[in-house]
Amino acid sequence: MNIDPVTAAVVAVVGYLVVRRFLKGGKVAQNVVVELIKAGAQVVDVRSPEEFRDGSYQGAANIPVNDLPRRMGELKKDKAVVLYCASGARSGMAARMLKQAGFTQVVNAGGLGDMPKG
Repeated sequence: MNIDPVTAAVVAVVGYLVVRRFLKGGKVAQNVVVELIKAGAQVVDVRSPEEFRDGSYQGAANIPVNDLPRRMGELKKDKAVVLYCASGARSGMAARMLKQAGFTQVVNAGGLGDMPKG
């Protein structure tokens, strides 16, 4: 079977970008977040305490991204972790930190507005 070189290059680039985004803590689809939460994932809001007080996802723990290195022990490594912030930037950073610390089931849900409703 012959594959067109241009098609092969496009597939390779798209695959690389998808893997790179995942490894860098890029935001995942909302349906993935919904399923993880239904399955009992730990939901963590990495915004500041002030932002958290102004509104948060029901049941979320508030561990600001700057506090995460010293508070990782509050999270279970054998349980999925769903992270969010205001835009997805801080939660992406937190996802990378947790993955580097050995957490394997970590997703960046993006911002509070990206979290599932209800």
